[in-house]
Amino acid sequence: MFERLGAAVYRRRRLVFIAALIGIVFLAVFGFRVLPKLDSGGFNDPGSDSAAVTQILQTEFDSPDADLVVALKGAVPADDPSFAAMGKSLTTKLAAIGGVKRVTSYWLTPSPSLTSSDGNGAVLLVTYEPSSTVAASDITDEVKQVVAAVDLGATQVYLGGSSVVSQAITGQISSDLARSEAIAIPLTTILLLIVFGSLVAAGMPLLVGLASIFGSFFILYLLTYQTDVSVFALNLVTGLGLGLGIDYSLLVVSRFREELASGREVGAAVARTVASAGRTVVFSGLTVALTLAAMLFFPQFFLRSFAYGGISVVAFAVIGAVIVLPAVLGLVGPRINSLRIRRSVDRPNRGARWATLATAIMRRPWPVAIGSIAVLMLLAWPALGAKFGQIDERALPRDNYSVLDSAAITEDFPGLGGAPIDVMVPADVDAEAIADYAADLSLVATIEGVDSPAGLFEGGARVGDPTGRTALTSDGYVRLIATSTERPRSPAAEVVIAALRAVPAPSAQVLVGGFAAQYTDSQRGILQVLPWALGWVLVTVLLLLFMFTGSILLPIKAIILNILSLSAAIGVMVWIFQDGHLAWLVGDFVNTGTIDTSTVVLTAIVAFGLSMDYEVFLLSRIKEEYDRSGDNTASVALGLQRSAGIITAAAVLLAVNFAAFIPASVTNIKILGVGVTVAILLDATIVRLLLVPAFMRIAGRTNWWAPAPLRRVYERFGLAEH
Repeated sequence: MFERLGAAVYRRRRLVFIAALIGIVFLAVFGFRVLPKLDSGGFNDPGSDSAAVTQILQTEFDSPDADLVVALKGAVPADDPSFAAMGKSLTTKLAAIGGVKRVTSYWLTPSPSLTSSDGNGAVLLVTYEPSSTVAASDITDEVKQVVAAVDLGATQVYLGGSSVVSQAITGQISSDLARSEAIAIPLTTILLLIVFGSLVAAGMPLLVGLASIFGSFFILYLLTYQTDVSVFALNLVTGLGLGLGIDYSLLVVSRFREELASGREVGAAVARTVASAGRTVVFSGLTVALTLAAMLFFPQFFLRSFAYGGISVVAFAVIGAVIVLPAVLGLVGPRINSLRIRRSVDRPNRGARWATLATAIMRRPWPVAIGSIAVLMLLAWPALGAKFGQIDERALPRDNYSVLDSAAITEDFPGLGGAPIDVMVPADVDAEAIADYAADLSLVATIEGVDSPAGLFEGGARVGDPTGRTALTSDGYVRLIATSTERPRSPAAEVVIAALRAVPAPSAQVLVGGFAAQYTDSQRGILQVLPWALGWVLVTVLLLLFMFTGSILLPIKAIILNILSLSAAIGVMVWIFQDGHLAWLVGDFVNTGTIDTSTVVLTAIVAFGLSMDYEVFLLSRIKEEYDRSGDNTASVALGLQRSAGIITAAAVLLAVNFAAFIPASVTNIKILGVGVTVAILLDATIVRLLLVPAFMRIAGRTNWWAPAPLRRVYERFGLAEH
């Protein structure tokens, strides 16, 4: 089938090439429209109790959390006539902005929580209309413009809230993306020239990589009309697009050169390249895509967005490498080696040193295996002390305006920084039972107080009367507001939420919400889904590798070794970003004492998929030689000779693309860059070059064993060449 595909592509090479160019232009023009439609959120579980509380607040209490906080700090009391007049005027102007649902300010609702600790400041809480057709970022921009146009004199202005942080993260990621591209593309171009040895050949991967990126951008753009898509997905798309474009192009071009060197005509060389390298690319892409599909199991659209972007970029990379690239190779033919910068480009498979290395390893497989595993386990050790958290404004640089403003608001306006936790009790519950429940909630450690229709409770006692608390009731629910001293998106907040939920409730329908509950439910949602996601990865990889190799042992070996290298990469991530080491190397970041759960899951799945990529590359050549000779030891040596150079070059090029994320200003992108880069380098060196030959020598012919029934299944439906 693949050989026929290669022959068909060669016959229509000009048509395929022209259609590809038109398609790339189309995808680029429409794909970049995705940028303003992306969201920096997506960390919460939409099916959780806390999400239900958010919905109740919007529908029953008409009081969702404020999207933007405008804090004014002056030299006179907030009640001063001139200060009050300015505050009321600004409140009116902000309320008139399109897309703003409500503006609550101290001068309209004289609550102590809306003033500064010294009384010389007050805040305006701006809530956006959830169903507004105006983008949240556009509303935020207009709020900033209105505030800037007001003559505030010596009054200081601080802007905080989720919309400001979201906009800051989105803007920072866009600038970081441009910077990473400015680093990655020149370095990649230089490395491509060195690896491919000629200007013509070096241009092939960039064609496939850019087409993959533009195509994925276009798919994400279409998806924004159906669902939320995270802005963080852009980094994965660019890293994977260039990386896989290079990996697959390197495999295809190297095989094409081999076929030409063996004396085949161009048409036959193209057909044979697609039949061999093209088949490997398709299988590798399928493995990576199915691994990335595991993120579709998670409810958070932050993780789901990476599945959308990752699967689409893999699909375009495979199409580019198996259809577009062979058409281009058919057009250039022997000129693939033109404009060479080194003479050896037309002498493929000179890697005798790799065969020598493999032979040396297979003479002493046990010491090599034990030593390699010890190194990986040592690197993985810090992962045992991992403490998981969630992204907030601290993911931004310390000097970012939203970080500075948020810190100033927290310090000067303690009434806004107490992490309110909303508890919803059905309205049909007896009022006395609700009061007793509020008193019990106030006894939970770190809870400063619980506001309820029956009054304010602290330490189990009523300290405030019910006056003015009618806003805490609706037709369907009674709202209790608990205030905790813990930071809402932290492990300590999980303990608080668990304790609150453990308090005997007067109804089974009681719901707990707020930022701390959202964080807790998000962590719980990930843990609940994680076994299913891992099960999906294990089953699909085992099945696909069996269908590719016909072996029972090799898929199990691949998973075990990949888990080892992945654990080492996670250990390095924890050691750097949680324990605070090597900031001088990776760039300054705010050490929160935790590491973001979603980013660790993302990095693990991406790294596992890319590890499978190299596993397929290596096993493809080893199996090809084993099928020809039946000699396990010789096939490992020769397979390593013919693929190790490609794997090493591909790993370095892919690592450069992800390492370009390390200088990013957003901590999550740094973590992704470090984690994937370390995983790639460990996998391409310790695992592929040392552990795999050692393991295959120890296992011997058992590597290729399968029970007779499964052997018949493989012989009939197997994906590798027979």
